[in-house]
Amino acid sequence: MDTNWPENPKYLGKDTKRVDGPQKVTGQATYPSDIQAPGLLYGMVLRSPWPAARLTAVDLAPALQMPGIKAAILVQDVPRTLFYYGDEIAAVAGTSRKACQDALEKIHLAATPQPFVVDEIKALDAKAARVFPDMPNLSAPRVREVGEVDKAFAEAAAVVEGAYATQVQLHHALETHGNTAVPEGDELTLWASTQGIFAVREGVASGLNLEQSKLRVRSPYMGGGFGAKLGPGVEAVLVARLAREAGAPVKMMLSRFEESLAVGNRPSSFQKIRLGADAEGNLTAFELIGFGTGGFASGGETEGGGGGTGFPAPYIYRVPNVRVKQYGVAVNAGSGRAMRAPGHPQASFGIEAVMDDLAVKLGIDPVAFRIQNDPLDIRREEYALAAEKFGWKEKYHAPGTSPGVVKTGVGCGGATWGGGGRGTRAEVQVNPDGTVEVRCGTQDIGTGTTTLITIVAAEVLGLRPDQVTARLGDTRFPPSGGSGGSTTAASVSPALYDACEKALDELKAASGLEEVKGEHWKQACRALGVTPLVVQGQWREGLSSSGVGGVQMAEVEVDTETGFVRVKEVVVVQDCGLVVNKLTAESQVNGGVIMGMGFALYEQRIMDDRSGVVLNPNFETYKLPGAADIPVIRTYLLNQPERGVIGLGEPVTIPTAAAIANAVANALGVRVNSLPITPPKVLAALGKVPNPPAVSIPWDTLA
Repeated sequence: MDTNWPENPKYLGKDTKRVDGPQKVTGQATYPSDIQAPGLLYGMVLRSPWPAARLTAVDLAPALQMPGIKAAILVQDVPRTLFYYGDEIAAVAGTSRKACQDALEKIHLAATPQPFVVDEIKALDAKAARVFPDMPNLSAPRVREVGEVDKAFAEAAAVVEGAYATQVQLHHALETHGNTAVPEGDELTLWASTQGIFAVREGVASGLNLEQSKLRVRSPYMGGGFGAKLGPGVEAVLVARLAREAGAPVKMMLSRFEESLAVGNRPSSFQKIRLGADAEGNLTAFELIGFGTGGFASGGETEGGGGGTGFPAPYIYRVPNVRVKQYGVAVNAGSGRAMRAPGHPQASFGIEAVMDDLAVKLGIDPVAFRIQNDPLDIRREEYALAAEKFGWKEKYHAPGTSPGVVKTGVGCGGATWGGGGRGTRAEVQVNPDGTVEVRCGTQDIGTGTTTLITIVAAEVLGLRPDQVTARLGDTRFPPSGGSGGSTTAASVSPALYDACEKALDELKAASGLEEVKGEHWKQACRALGVTPLVVQGQWREGLSSSGVGGVQMAEVEVDTETGFVRVKEVVVVQDCGLVVNKLTAESQVNGGVIMGMGFALYEQRIMDDRSGVVLNPNFETYKLPGAADIPVIRTYLLNQPERGVIGLGEPVTIPTAAAIANAVANALGVRVNSLPITPPKVLAALGKVPNPPAVSIPWDTLA
């Protein structure tokens, strides 16, 4: 069988509008939050009002006596420990949200509040409350050392050192976590806002002790997911249990406040980095000591020796002598979960900052310095192309030399990501009237997978996209993996290619024609009689691959009187193998840049030390980039059909914050070492307002 994509494609690599666009903009698309069913009940969760407590008894009887309440359940048996404000305790189902709210207030709880800590720096203190009584808040470190680090630093011609911090970032997808569960006899259908329908089926079936064949999970549309919706979550099991208990459909969509507490986040990071180079500008030594918090699930020995650090150390540059030591710190807050390129934006912020500072110290252009020390051929090419398209030589200046009150600056950064495909199956149904249906148990989380499936089928079968109907988001379709890790396109495309190619072969055999494409298509399909041709395919080696680079350059304006940072332009040069649909690929880039911009300048979870509550749990107080904040984004995709399909969702958000931060430092001549880069931080760096009290980090103890 062929393992090469068409050499002269009609649709691949071109701009194709989203085939589900009309359904979405006209309101015809049905999301899990839209599902209605006869006798529908509402589900709500009772959450811990304490940031830490020992729960000894829960009385659900008063709730069950409330008008309109049809079911009430415990999340777990008691006694148990509650680890954060918002930890799930119980759930109810009722005829209205008001009835549920009233019932939750009637549930009797017996608990002993415990000492707690929600700040990762304070959690390092030996006197701080322990999240887990039998283990320290600080995990054992993950350690990696290569070469002779101390000797290399001693012999380096130039060494720079810096400390960098990134905040906890919340997911806040437009559609909150939630599901609608519809019981049908001894079976159950779950309409889920999820990135992984099969993972949800497995998790919920296990939680209910239900055969997977009796649980159907559907997600034809869902309102966004950045990693926190890969599994079922507590809420999916709860709504399914409530539906079975009540014998009626139950809808449970979490509130925005609940989203800020209990469904995951991008962990924080604190990094102390040293970097050394010889007189020619070749990197010789790298050292990182770092820690971060992923909430209550990020400390102690249970995390496998630092599994909760929240960020890896993708020192993407060529360094022969490396020492890395990373810790996790447990606090009484909701746990971290995967978030678009887990760990990489944090690490990129630190390493790209120290790269810029070392380049300045050596008197080398930052782009040239990166090209000199980057081991990846494609990324070196991307730096050169980005510099040309961005006008780097014309725009770059020595840090702090921009004239005037509003200063301009430029910065850059690179990325690396794996991606790659994995086991997926797809099904093609050729109908006697010439139309085609393609089915795959993947899900479109907003990235354009429905359109991608349509394009691939149309290309291989020689049809127009409007002759193909794509169906996905259903566990009754051939299985596929979760939409995470930038693996969806590279998993689904080869499986669909395989199915379509087999369908062509079987159509030739059924019709007796040697050619069935183009003008012969209708004749070949009529030969099927009244029985459609249904063929399954599977992921095939050679049609996808893994490993991408990616480079971004940013230009900013910084008002030195107000501290306000405006991003003027971002240039992205990105490889992703074969570009299936240029339009949705560029949309992915735009989304990644905007998310990285939010990380750089606006987003930050703020916790209250005294109550353990998230203080900015909504879109009024949790700041996100608005339409007026979005810069010009110019994207240059390197189309490489010979590499096959590779995902690009993650790499395009990795270097954005780093590039913006470097641009701010270039504009001001001083560096803001922590994200987000807010006006008060800019003014403090310029000495125009007092710096906040210094935070004491025990780096010597960690070292």
